[in-house]
Amino acid sequence: MATQLRSIQTVQRIIDAATNLFVQNSYADVSINQIAEAADLTKGAIYHHFSSKEDIYLEMLMSDMKSKNELFTNAAAAEGDANKRLRLLTTAYFDLPEQKRQLITLVRRDLHLFSGEKREKLVKAYQQALPEIVEHILSDCIATRNNLDTDALDARLLSWDFVALVEVSLSPHAGRIFPATAARVNHVLKLFFTGISSFRTN
Repeated sequence: MATQLRSIQTVQRIIDAATNLFVQNSYADVSINQIAEAADLTKGAIYHHFSSKEDIYLEMLMSDMKSKNELFTNAAAAEGDANKRLRLLTTAYFDLPEQKRQLITLVRRDLHLFSGEKREKLVKAYQQALPEIVEHILSDCIATRNNLDTDALDARLLSWDFVALVEVSLSPHAGRIFPATAARVNHVLKLFFTGISSFRTN
């Protein structure tokens, strides 16, 4: 048990060190040597747990997607209309530490680095972590006419529109314009629902 615990702790040290480096730098600019140094481990210790930098990166992203899926699922489970449920989900996202917020954007930035099963695995985890949860909220509210009362809406397309608005609002410029979480959430939701409302008048 003690050996297993040390192994888990070592893996987490590697992931934590890698996260700091990958968020601040491009994938290509980070080396195994840098990760080992940041984690205060030898390269041998790194390779004992991971076969490559790519595997470290994939594990880092998959672990982050899993934690975000749990967070967003809980936030989206609340009762209420689409505005309320998306507000809870988006607030939970913006209340995360900055590094945690930025991690999810790496999936779209660096997806091209992966191929085959690894790429499919990462895409699925990303979709489950955010777009599919948003889609579920929107589908539910469209079906029940809960403040989304038009058939001219596609929940899947709208979910990706919403995710794009959220990711744009992660930019440093958006942070300067809306330093408070509530203001940033209000901005995203106002743009989103104002756009939807136009379907009712066209």
